[in-house]
Amino acid sequence: MRAGSAFLAGVGSAAIVAIGWQAGVGTLVSSLPQSQAAASGTTAGASSSTSSNSATTDTSSQAAATAPVASGPAYGTYDGSVVNTRFGTVQVQAVISGGKITDVIAVKLTDADRKSIQISQQVAPMVRSEVLTAQSAKVANISGGTYTTQAYLQSLQSALDAAGFTG
Repeated sequence: MRAGSAFLAGVGSAAIVAIGWQAGVGTLVSSLPQSQAAASGTTAGASSSTSSNSATTDTSSQAAATAPVASGPAYGTYDGSVVNTRFGTVQVQAVISGGKITDVIAVKLTDADRKSIQISQQVAPMVRSEVLTAQSAKVANISGGTYTTQAYLQSLQSALDAAGFTG
């Protein structure tokens, strides 16, 4: 009973952080000059949520005066593909800023049973840390979490490809 309550409290906390983070990204992306937001292929609400930002302003003259359009990978949040494993599905989002991977968010992790949930919760933060250090999806497998690691990295690579990230 205690383990179940602790697990639900942890999931609830993670959900609150994810929702707050997505709200912040929407604000960040909507504050970019239109040329950068358009170049990134990302707009506020472009992540997996269904909300949209209907407020638009003409910032084309502002964009030319304030900041040049960055070359290379765009700024924004990119959804990775959904990867099926025998223990459930995995999907991540890559956050690119300043030509670097600044965050990887696990949208969905394996959940076929309690053991796969436990493994995913242990492995995902380790893989995320390795990715942020290496700035690439080409990192070593995490022992004991092979399916989660491989699916996580496959989903991440598809997000990086969508961003044009070659790191």
